[in-house]
Amino acid sequence: MANRARLKYKTNLFLKVTYISSAVCALFAFACYFLLNIKVVIPTTLLIYSLLNIINILLFLKHKRITITYNLTSIFTLISTVIITLFSGGINSPFIFMLGLIVFASYINAKKLGAFYLYLTFLIITLLFLANIFEPSFITNEVPDASKNWFSFISVLFAMYLLGAVFGKLLIKAQSEIYSSKVAFEKKVKEKDTLIKEVHHRVKNNLQTVSSLLSLQARSIKDTEIKTMIKSSQNRVNSMAMVHEMLYMREDLSKIEYKSYVEELSEYLVRSIKGTDNGIKVDIDIIDINLGIDTAIPLGLLINEAITNSLKYGIKENTGGEINISLKKETENDYVLNIGDNGEGYPETITPKNSKSLGLKLIYNLTRQLKGSILKDATKKGTNYIITFKEINQTFHPAQ
Repeated sequence: MANRARLKYKTNLFLKVTYISSAVCALFAFACYFLLNIKVVIPTTLLIYSLLNIINILLFLKHKRITITYNLTSIFTLISTVIITLFSGGINSPFIFMLGLIVFASYINAKKLGAFYLYLTFLIITLLFLANIFEPSFITNEVPDASKNWFSFISVLFAMYLLGAVFGKLLIKAQSEIYSSKVAFEKKVKEKDTLIKEVHHRVKNNLQTVSSLLSLQARSIKDTEIKTMIKSSQNRVNSMAMVHEMLYMREDLSKIEYKSYVEELSEYLVRSIKGTDNGIKVDIDIIDINLGIDTAIPLGLLINEAITNSLKYGIKENTGGEINISLKKETENDYVLNIGDNGEGYPETITPKNSKSLGLKLIYNLTRQLKGSILKDATKKGTNYIITFKEINQTFHPAQ
């Protein structure tokens, strides 16, 4: 939006400058012919320049390609300035200062374009200097001695008018409009960020409400197996709520710092399943990475299931144990998660297809959701997984 506004202002600035400079050139041409007794090349060049500019603008109104229009105008201006300078004293002509305005206007449009016209102007000034030294016969000074002061006076006024009253005034106005547009844009971005924070906050609150309802439901159930299932569902809901809470707390609303998330999640699960006096050690080795919500939630659910299985089935009651979680980055979007425990483990014959454990099925399904692969590490004691996955790129659909 800001770029479109900036382009619009530059276009309007260019069109206004072109209109004004064409009109002033036409007046200058009549002044040269009728008042200063300059009859041939200079007034003709000024009139042709004015006419070509108007035609160029009319064509722009049809094709809307500002770059083509600007470059044509710059070429017309450059050629006309060189011709008038040559026939009004060469390197000593006051009209030579118009070359500086061309460079200035080019820099307003684009830095690279301005640099091009700057070096081109250096070359032209050098050639004008050589022309004065060698004095070719086909170039004559059309300005009569009696009109030289007036020609210089009008040329300087013309240059100063374009520089101050036109370029300066319009540039300040354009800058003011760009600034206003930037402020409005930043305000909208801030409002959007506030809205996104509010959404994450509300989602977190809603998930916590669901968690509380599940907890209340579990209290009224006497069947231990069903109560355990509800508790597992509550933990899954809480793992998602933590993601939204961390997004709400961060300045960057698109990603969360994953190490602190895993630390909080594992601490919550150990306390929830094993109690406060548990003797469970959780060793976390995670690089400093930030993951988007599309990756953070399924990966968080996966880690939730792995830790839950370790605490429920791998590490038996009152025996203590260790859970290891390691997350490394391989390439730009590829990661490796090593997660497991030093508990009893389970036989190789048990697979996600024949297992009755929802947690094991979820671990494999969530790995596929992350476009990854999973391998059970048989070289270590207990149950350990090597999971490779990709960061899921978020797709935004901006409002039209």
